[in-house]
Amino acid sequence: MSRALSPCPSGARSFWLATASAIAFTSVPALAQAAPDRPAAEQKQGDPAVPPVVPTLSADAPLPDGPNLQTPDVSPVPVDAPQVEGEDQIGFAADNLHYDSESDVVVAEGNVEMNRDAIALRADKVTWNRKSGQVVAEGDVAIRNPEGDTAYGERVELSDSLRDGVIDNLLVVLENGARMAAARGERFDNGDVVLENGAYTPCPVVDPKGCPKKPTWQIRAVRVMYDQSKNKIKYKGARVEIFGLPLIPLPGLSHPASSEAGSGLLVPNVRLDRNNGFEIALPYYLRLAPNRDLTVTPHVYTEAVPMVEGEFRALTDFGSFRINGYATYSSVVPINDTSAAPTTGTDEFRGYLESAGKFQIDPRWSISYSGRITTDRTFMRRYDISRDDRLRSTFEAERIGNRSYLSIAGWATQTLRANDVQGQQPIALPIIDYRQRFDDPWLGGQFELQLNTLAIGRTAGQDTQRAFAGARWDLRRLTALGQEVTLTALVRGDVYHSDENLLTAIPGYRGRSGWQARGIAAVAADMRWPFVGELMGGTQTLTPRVQIVATPPIENLDIPNEDSRAFDLEDSNLFAINRFNGYDRFEDGARITYGFEWNYSRPGFSIDTVVGQSYRLSDKPTLFPDGTGLTSRTSDIVGRTTVAYRDFLRLTHRFRLDKDNLAVRRNEFDATIGSQSTYALVGYSRLNRDITSLAEDLQDREEVRVGGRVAVARSWSIFGSATVDLTGQSDDPASTSDGWQPIRHRLGLAYDDDCLSLAVTWRRDYIDSGDAKSGNSFLFRVAFRNLGF
Repeated sequence: MSRALSPCPSGARSFWLATASAIAFTSVPALAQAAPDRPAAEQKQGDPAVPPVVPTLSADAPLPDGPNLQTPDVSPVPVDAPQVEGEDQIGFAADNLHYDSESDVVVAEGNVEMNRDAIALRADKVTWNRKSGQVVAEGDVAIRNPEGDTAYGERVELSDSLRDGVIDNLLVVLENGARMAAARGERFDNGDVVLENGAYTPCPVVDPKGCPKKPTWQIRAVRVMYDQSKNKIKYKGARVEIFGLPLIPLPGLSHPASSEAGSGLLVPNVRLDRNNGFEIALPYYLRLAPNRDLTVTPHVYTEAVPMVEGEFRALTDFGSFRINGYATYSSVVPINDTSAAPTTGTDEFRGYLESAGKFQIDPRWSISYSGRITTDRTFMRRYDISRDDRLRSTFEAERIGNRSYLSIAGWATQTLRANDVQGQQPIALPIIDYRQRFDDPWLGGQFELQLNTLAIGRTAGQDTQRAFAGARWDLRRLTALGQEVTLTALVRGDVYHSDENLLTAIPGYRGRSGWQARGIAAVAADMRWPFVGELMGGTQTLTPRVQIVATPPIENLDIPNEDSRAFDLEDSNLFAINRFNGYDRFEDGARITYGFEWNYSRPGFSIDTVVGQSYRLSDKPTLFPDGTGLTSRTSDIVGRTTVAYRDFLRLTHRFRLDKDNLAVRRNEFDATIGSQSTYALVGYSRLNRDITSLAEDLQDREEVRVGGRVAVARSWSIFGSATVDLTGQSDDPASTSDGWQPIRHRLGLAYDDDCLSLAVTWRRDYIDSGDAKSGNSFLFRVAFRNLGF
């Protein structure tokens, strides 16, 4: 075949690839520990046995004096030789067999196969000296051990145990797909292998067409030693080659040979940060046991005191948990201090601690927890740990029965917001919720009983305790005309106790101090009537829906409001019997809610739409705050539309229109377009309730978000994202923005394949927060399959 027609063209590497790899690996790699992604492709067991082919050297091939990792086909070792039971017996199969009785030498030729103690050998010719015990295999030699590792070579000298020997032009394919190659190798009886002038790679060495290619990275060394008992590969005189470019020598390098993790240094993180200067983080992974590990990471900065990070993980018989923490010693700048001058305060301990776990005690009982705490409000932003402005710690014990549910929980919040007072943050303990379902023996419906209690305390604020008992009955029926009718009735009795009520800033949330009680009752009828038909080669379903809810007057304002704040009407709560979120407020009066659902679907494409509105039958003043869409007897119009095309496109639009002038009061748009390798994300949200009150948790806001990734070549991609605050003082009187305030953006270049991942990211933050200043950050990340550096 001519070179032009060859399916495996040769040629020099592209200049841009070499340039990118040279830029990406300017940092010094460290010693190793394994964390593989996924195994390399292997030939299937049932494929025909084809001898391995050694390709002609091209411009991309290894140097003539180097080991060859690029054998494009390594066929499985046949097991057609007769099986033997005795430990000192060898099974033989060959086209021709000669035996010299005087010298006691057996010569087998043509498709020779041998096996002994689950070790199999294949060769063109095998000479076995029974007196000396030497076995010499020549021509297309392959030896497989019981663990699944296979060695290939042109000439092999073995003992008759087939366990130890010397191999020329050796290629070893490990069970997990990784490869070792050498000009000469020696295998010992215990399974260890020593290679001279060797190389190792876990990366694929052929492209999808089966043509040889350079592995993304490989390790070359004067000597490579494979310790089978420890599942570890050690090197002498090692160096790493990335995209064919040699890097800094790595004396004393070692790493696990498979996916099983081993102790050692992990990949260093390199960052240039606007707060801390140049940063190097060098994690050390310590494998304590097969089910426990510890990672300790020192962070060294040019413009800040060093910080230490630690993470402990454990897997038990009942579940798993982890503990992660950061600690340093530096000065603290108040969160509302935006001056550029350095702080003059004294240094103090700063840190962050988090832990999470879940345990399945038995098939019904489980326990889970999550804890987060930090020493000050800017530490996490300063060291780029998290951008959360509230840290929530939770605990929950759950029992899930066939028709019952019990939860015993608690939670606490640490605020990191500039204007929040920590003493006014709630601590909820305990929260007990029990539910039991029963079948209705008379009408065929279903009963649900619920018991709930809650205690909320604050160190410098209002304390509230609540308990209630409730029952609910639901009956669902389908009429002869296809209507789905659901009848609901519920009753509930609540008891509250509160004190220090005047410490709550918003009067509508306080309630009356002392003991308060109320009764709640509601009935509802909900009807849905679907109509199905064909449309443009697909199926459409139009479902009108009408709901009537009636509730007697309720003394809501006497009750403290802890869990029914920040309300806004939307499609998800339009048809709820109680449209308040939580239990502390319950919507009373009578109302009718109406709307429709429309669905259109055809193979690979669908549209889902929901639109609705409600009308209160009584003229009693509503409990809902201004701007929520429910202050008048006729509510605003809410809806949602979702468009999906296969896995390529998904658009979601939510809206709320003013009932009087159809002005857009809530507008949310989210779009995902593209494939897994190239995609775009766009999000826009605006809450325009046209109110000026600051006595609401939910304030008007406008924001746009964009992000995406573009594949520019095989395994290479460019990614980025940005968030912009469009809120002005006309939307939120407390806002200091002019209507165009970038929050943050990032832009990066990444490479990802089966055995290497690297990325360079530039990020800019535009908001100052104490000693977490605005500015640029640059991050370099690299991860190797089977290696830690």
